[in-house]
Amino acid sequence: MQFANLFRALDGWKWVVYCTFAVVCFAQTDPGPRGGAAGAGTPIPGLTAGELDFFTNHGVPQFSQVEAVADGLGPRFNLDSCGGCHIQPALGGSSPATNPQFTRAAAMAPGNTIPYFVTQNGPIREARFIKNANGTEDGGVHDLFTIAGRADKPAGCSIQQPNFNAARMTTNIIFRIPTPTFGAGLIEAITDTAIKNNLASDLGGRKANLGIKGHVNTNGNDGTVTRFGWKAQNKSLLIFAGEAYNVEMGITNENFQNEREEDPNCAKSGTPENHSGFNVGSTDPADIVSFMGFTKFLDQPTPVSSFGNVTAASINNGRSLFVSTGCSLCHTPTLPTGSSSTAALSNKQANLFSDLAVHHMGSTLADGVRQGSAGPDEIRTAPLWGVGQRIFFLHDGRTADLLQAIQAHSSDPNDCAATADAETFELEPGNIQITAASATFFCGSEANGVINNFNALTVSQKQDLLNFLRSL
Repeated sequence: MQFANLFRALDGWKWVVYCTFAVVCFAQTDPGPRGGAAGAGTPIPGLTAGELDFFTNHGVPQFSQVEAVADGLGPRFNLDSCGGCHIQPALGGSSPATNPQFTRAAAMAPGNTIPYFVTQNGPIREARFIKNANGTEDGGVHDLFTIAGRADKPAGCSIQQPNFNAARMTTNIIFRIPTPTFGAGLIEAITDTAIKNNLASDLGGRKANLGIKGHVNTNGNDGTVTRFGWKAQNKSLLIFAGEAYNVEMGITNENFQNEREEDPNCAKSGTPENHSGFNVGSTDPADIVSFMGFTKFLDQPTPVSSFGNVTAASINNGRSLFVSTGCSLCHTPTLPTGSSSTAALSNKQANLFSDLAVHHMGSTLADGVRQGSAGPDEIRTAPLWGVGQRIFFLHDGRTADLLQAIQAHSSDPNDCAATADAETFELEPGNIQITAASATFFCGSEANGVINNFNALTVSQKQDLLNFLRSL
């Protein structure tokens, strides 16, 4: 009996079986998070003694610290430690296998209910509402927990959690997961010119033929390229640190001085709750400066030439396929840094596998949120360095399988074709609408052509490409 070209997709792309007439079957699978040494989480080589001391004695302790209400935690927060969210496979990374939002909820947020989208073995998540009750754009973070049930809360504080179930019923909720901070100082040191020139380059017209465009997000004040966050919405590591301190833990600081919850029964601390010391001879930096120093001085992840049963030959073939399919047209393997005040970051190669631009991803990955010039269906090209040991993928952590993450890059090219000339059109019926006045009409995903190329590969070629990604 012959079984020529028999494909059977199981579990939503999780694996595919290919059988030949000899009834020999091969499965293409995500090898999963690579074992062995972390290959990340260490300081970048070449730091001065002072920079290394700052990283070790200020950055690491502050990034790891579990915050209490006396430190400024709350009134609303997602977790009580930076390191709790950024810990896989080492401090500074991404979501761990066991979610501390679930396992620690009873201790850090007693009296709170664990939201439906937080599970023990799922990713750490923040929640955003797409619209306000009056129909206007929201897009902001609505923290999961409150300090109301804690023993160290101010007397009289009784604020309630957001109604996540109601938002779920009206499809008004989207999620984000932590982005790894490895190599962040190198990303910060890449010049705007390098980013723009790389985005504009198209030798052979491959980007044009595949429908890849993209654009940089920019700072509204000085027009320079922003690059941190899922929509490349933040300009610098100091801004990124200050926003995270305030939004994720509720701690006001010199970048974000206002409480996000101003109930006087809960927000009783003077603001900013964390600030620089102004005493004579003070050498204690503000926490956000320590956070910035930690992420700035973190080295980029180190790839491996082989692992487990995966050979160097398979990885090298996968690297070539990564280029030939067009993946590298957005996931740019390397960008150069410019001159930096930190010599260890100056004129280096950042092997980030990202163009740091935002691209239309269509309805599959659209989140309905606008940040800066990044529209509702646009996402920053995620850096792939360190992906070999990452557990959760895509902006909302919807999958732990690389094959599913790759396939999710495609989107129906006819999603908006029928109504693209109208004042509004839907990226997904009944869900996300975009007005003509505020959007560039783009139907489907810019990655569709690349995913078609990937799907045309043989099973063994796809496996090699997956193996290459897990070597990073």
